[in-house]
Amino acid sequence: MEPDRNSFFSLDGPLDVAPAGGQVRAANFSGLAGLARRHGRDARGIVERHGMEARVLVDPESLIAPQQVADTFEYCSAIFDDPLFGLHFGSLQDPEVFGCVTALCRAAPTVRAGIRCLIDFLPAVHAPDCEVVLIEGRETAELTWLVNADIGVNDQANYQAAMLNLKLLQAIGGPSFKPSWVSLSADPRQSDLPEIEKLLGCKVVRQASRNSVAFPVRALEQPVPSANRLLYKLLGSYLQRVKSAHSPSIVERVESYVRGSLASGTCSIERCAEKTGISVRTLQSRLAAEGVRFSELVEKQREGLARLHLADRRLSLDEIADRLGYGEQTSFGRAFKRWTGMTPQQFRARS
Repeated sequence: MEPDRNSFFSLDGPLDVAPAGGQVRAANFSGLAGLARRHGRDARGIVERHGMEARVLVDPESLIAPQQVADTFEYCSAIFDDPLFGLHFGSLQDPEVFGCVTALCRAAPTVRAGIRCLIDFLPAVHAPDCEVVLIEGRETAELTWLVNADIGVNDQANYQAAMLNLKLLQAIGGPSFKPSWVSLSADPRQSDLPEIEKLLGCKVVRQASRNSVAFPVRALEQPVPSANRLLYKLLGSYLQRVKSAHSPSIVERVESYVRGSLASGTCSIERCAEKTGISVRTLQSRLAAEGVRFSELVEKQREGLARLHLADRRLSLDEIADRLGYGEQTSFGRAFKRWTGMTPQQFRARS
C-alpha cells in the first residue's frame, strides 16, 4: 500500500485526552514529590488526602479538578508552615507546566503572538475553566487570569500562577523583559511583602480586583528570542484542530459561567449572554435546542456545589448559602430539600 504523502505533516487525532470543564492537568504538581520529601512529608499521602491517586505526581497529563489543586496547595501551605508556598513552589518549576502551549509561545514571532497563543490554547489543552486576558493601556499592558469556578480560597494557586505566568513572559520577552508590577487578589501579611517582591522582581499590589502581571506595552512587539516559524506553524495548526474538536458546547459554556458567578451574586442570563458574546434571545434559543433552560442549569450547578460543600464540612450552612447566591440560609434549605428530599443538616449528617 502506498503511504499517504501528507501523513508526515498531519496527526490523525489528539496526542492526549483534552480536559473538560472542571478539569485541569496534573502538571501543576510537577516537583511536589521532591519538595514534600525535603519537608519530611510523603506527597502521596497529601494528594490521596484530597481524593487523587498517587500517579498524578508522576503523570503530568492526568486530569484532576481545580478544586483539588487549590485545596492541596492551601493544605501544603499549612503543613509546611509556609504562607508563600505557591510562590516558592512556582519558583522551583518552569513554564513547561503549561505543556505544548509553552512550546508554541516560545516559537511565536513576537511577544504579542506568544501571549495570544496562551490566551487561545491554555483553556483548550490545560485548564478549560481558566481564562487568560490581555489588557492593553497606553503605556502598560496586563496579563490577567481567573478561574471560572467557585473553588473558595485559592491564594496559593494564584501565587503559583503569578510566578509561572511571569516566567513565561520572561522566556518569550527575553533578557530585556521587566515586569512593572504584579497584582494579587490575596492579602499577604505586610511582613511577607518584601520576600514576595524579591521573588517576583517588582512591586506587588495586594488585595487587587484581579490577578495580573503588568509590563510596558511596547514589549508586546518585541521579537521572541526562540522564535521558530516552522514549529509555530505546525504546532499552532495542531492545537487549533484540538481546540476546534473540543470547543465547549453552549451548555458547557453556560455551566462554566454559572459556576464562576454564583458566589459573586452576579449570576443572570443577561450577564451570561454578554459573557458568551450573544444576545439573550439567541442564548435562550440555543439552550432550548439542547432541551434545557438557563434556570435549570443554574439549579443543577447549585445542587452539585451544595452537595460538594456539605460533604466537605469545612463551610458553615450560611457560608454555603452565600456561595450559591442565596440571600439567606432558609432559602437555601428549602431549595436543597426540593432537590434531595433532605435538609442540608440531614445530608451533611449522612455524608
